[in-house]
Amino acid sequence: MKKEIKLSVRDLVEYTERSGDIDDRFRNVFDRAKEGQKIHKMIQKEYDIGFLPEVTLKNTTLYKSVNYIVEGRADGIGIKNGKTLIDEIKSTTRDLEELEYNSNKYHWAQVKCYGYFYALDNDLEDIDLQLTYYQTDTKKIKFIRQNFTFEELKEFYFSLLEKYSVFTELITQHIKNRNESIHNLLFPYPAFRAGQKYLSQNVYSATKQGVDLMVEAATGIGKTISTLFPSIKAMGEDLTDKIFYLTAKSTLKKACNDQLYLMKQKGLIIKSVEIIAKNKVCINNEVKCNPNDCEFAKGHYDRVNKCILDMLENEDIIVEEIIKKYAFKYRVCPLELELDLSNFCDIVICDYNYVFDPVVYLKRFFEVPYLRMSLLVDEAHNLVSRGRDMYSYSLSFNQLMDCCDELLDDKKELKIKRNLKKLAKQIKDESLGKPVNTYKDLSVDLIDYCVRCKESMTKFLVEEKDKPYYDKVLDVYFEINKFLKISDFYDDSFVTLIKSENDDVIYNIMCLNTHNIFKNLLKKCKSNVFFSATLSPMTYFADVLGLEKFYNIRLESPFPKENLKVNHINISTRFKDREDTKYKIAEILRKINEKPGNKLIFFPSYSYLESVYEICGFDILTQERTLTDMERLEFLSQFTTTSTIMAFCVLGGVFSEGVDLSGDRLNTVGIISVGLPGISVENDLIKKYFDENGKNGFDYAYVYPGMNKVHQAGGRLIRTNTDTGELFLIDDRFDSYPYKSLLPNSWK
Repeated sequence: MKKEIKLSVRDLVEYTERSGDIDDRFRNVFDRAKEGQKIHKMIQKEYDIGFLPEVTLKNTTLYKSVNYIVEGRADGIGIKNGKTLIDEIKSTTRDLEELEYNSNKYHWAQVKCYGYFYALDNDLEDIDLQLTYYQTDTKKIKFIRQNFTFEELKEFYFSLLEKYSVFTELITQHIKNRNESIHNLLFPYPAFRAGQKYLSQNVYSATKQGVDLMVEAATGIGKTISTLFPSIKAMGEDLTDKIFYLTAKSTLKKACNDQLYLMKQKGLIIKSVEIIAKNKVCINNEVKCNPNDCEFAKGHYDRVNKCILDMLENEDIIVEEIIKKYAFKYRVCPLELELDLSNFCDIVICDYNYVFDPVVYLKRFFEVPYLRMSLLVDEAHNLVSRGRDMYSYSLSFNQLMDCCDELLDDKKELKIKRNLKKLAKQIKDESLGKPVNTYKDLSVDLIDYCVRCKESMTKFLVEEKDKPYYDKVLDVYFEINKFLKISDFYDDSFVTLIKSENDDVIYNIMCLNTHNIFKNLLKKCKSNVFFSATLSPMTYFADVLGLEKFYNIRLESPFPKENLKVNHINISTRFKDREDTKYKIAEILRKINEKPGNKLIFFPSYSYLESVYEICGFDILTQERTLTDMERLEFLSQFTTTSTIMAFCVLGGVFSEGVDLSGDRLNTVGIISVGLPGISVENDLIKKYFDENGKNGFDYAYVYPGMNKVHQAGGRLIRTNTDTGELFLIDDRFDSYPYKSLLPNSWK
């Protein structure tokens, strides 16, 4: 097999030219898409006639028996003063007088690569290269132009390939070994469970054909191995380059790693990395990523490549403990380390937000056109509400005014204070003095004030890091910045919600439907598999998750139907009836409690749970409103094969998903109500939006999310082939449309 490496100009330059410290203290980088595009277009408009903007350049070079396919995009190419010129545009807060030819070797390395590619393709003996710096405070521009011969650029480019070749040797050898091991890999269990082979075949076909697949597969089928195994087999046949396994829960990440360990024992050679959140993976005394406050940030880039090479040589399935171990060994930042490792690993295991969130998503993959990615989205039903949250954000009047109170009245800070007050006043004015106010558009004036605030805060944040209130100003800056980033997506699927509460006014951008946003993200992947035990109705999930053309399959429980006994108890648990029926509910639960074994009873809210708990008169374990990870484990540890416990929990809470109490650790589950979310302004806005777009808004906002929580809670009961149990559905609506039609077949 021919050795081949594909990478971007950015990646090549980053891994060969970087050095020094990590420093995430404030730097005014134009990371907001519209701002960056605006600056580029403004400068590109001044190009001479015939000057081409945004030119993709691609080069294939054989070096040391490896084909390097490197691609990038130049900001501008044309003829100026009789010479071919390639331009690269950069934003900066530095004084332009400080910028000379040698000021930033990373920027020059990028444009030199473009120059070499273009000169080679067009048989040029020399070429002019230019860095165009835009000063964000003064709005002034500086051009730094230099002529290079073709031979100079060729020598430079080959020096980059030489530096990168240490990675190449490891990568190409790994891919060879990986593909051979995948070719010989068999399904790691003695036999397929019912439905597993069919699911695996469909996932493989989806990857091969480059299509999307939705899978509703009952608990117990073994969805993790049935999606991972065929995806890995497809990788071995060069049908995909990288697999992302996405989930919201650490338990499910562990389940994914467990299956990889199992396949490794069966001979699989694969490299995977788990991406852990910054506050969890950090090994410094506090999360401060700068050379003054963190020894692991100081000189990080001088040491990190050696660390990466060591890990690629000696580690395969890279989890939190391994990342921290090497970070300590080489004194590097574990967060940046795991992100770098993701470039070299076959499988990336991470939270949804690293793919879907506009602030933290992994741009390094989703802005590379040649990379063929496969998404495996576990417990995909969770992505509906998570997605709306990712694209919703708010600004607080009080937070802005509190920041103003900290600032001084000197010239520099007074300007910030004035702009913050104008922004705060705009928020209050748009509330019109009402408790709740909504708009179908975004205030142009408010966005303008946000931009002014950002611009006025930048100089302070760059120069005044020792001020005692610096962090408060920085927090407000980031709030405004994220608000602006979310506002870039604002369209007909958003609404503006302004709420006056607790002596504060909150200006919310609220995402009602992520369809268009997710659709554009999913197009960047070769195939996307969404799977869960609860994806009914699929038309609803496909709509909000951005799938348009997709295949779908449903797989029933592989366990004997007689293992589950289902009881429908027709009693109203509607909000208006709860006070009248709670005594009947308590009596029903008393009788259930007389049954042997352990019971989980799920309520739609904490207040309803507490109301019934107060009148039950027997021992009950209750879920607290807030729980640490340790408290959650302690709660579950009380469920043993010999205990007799009744526990009250909340639908949609930490115990209704991802809990595996197999055997006699759980014998009975009771579900009180159809789980409808509480009536709220936000849910009513979702209802109204879908009503106006030809859908049943009540179902989208209330019924489907509620019944999804019901499915998940009921799924805690039968976890293995030998489990038996009794399910109580306590609500008269379970026997009526549409609720009955949404129940799993085994419950009807």
